[in-house]
Amino acid sequence: MDTNKLLLVIIAILLPPVAVFLKAGAGKDLLINIVLCLFFWFPGLLHALWVVTKD
Repeated sequence: MDTNKLLLVIIAILLPPVAVFLKAGAGKDLLINIVLCLFFWFPGLLHALWVVTKD
C-alpha cells in the first residue's frame, strides 16, 4: 500500500466524506457517502473505505 492510499484510509476513518472527495471528486460517490454518514456513521465509513481502496 502506498503512502497516498494509507493517508486516505486514515482520513476515511476520521472524516469519510473528505476522503471520498479527495479520491473521487464531487460526484455521485460523494453524495452517497454524505447521505450514509448523515444516517449512520458506520455505513459511511465502509463506503469511504471501499471508494479509497478500489482501483
